[in-house]
Amino acid sequence: MGRYYNGDIEGKFWFGLQSSDAADRFGYEGTTTHLDYYFDEDELPTVEAEIKSIEESIDVQKIDDFFDTNDRYNDGSLRDANITEAELSQYADLYLGRQIRDCIKKTGECNFTAEL
Repeated sequence: MGRYYNGDIEGKFWFGLQSSDAADRFGYEGTTTHLDYYFDEDELPTVEAEIKSIEESIDVQKIDDFFDTNDRYNDGSLRDANITEAELSQYADLYLGRQIRDCIKKTGECNFTAEL
């Protein structure tokens, strides 16, 4: 059973790596029973700054290359690729941040609900 987010953007949180409030780090705090997020063009600089921060903190290309040839992972395959759980968690948040950014750029806002 997974936890999903839906609205202007949709996806599934990474099991065991990504919390339901992962979008909080991009500048907007969700609500309690479920997390409602609303971003608009005013938040775009904050979203882009956090994306840049994540990109500078991990080797994005190494993880991109891993997923170019793997559609799933386990502890062993991550260890073989020299990817830590912390890096993978950051990578999952980077994916979410890019979705938020792209949605804002396309429509001027991004609104979604995340399951807890």
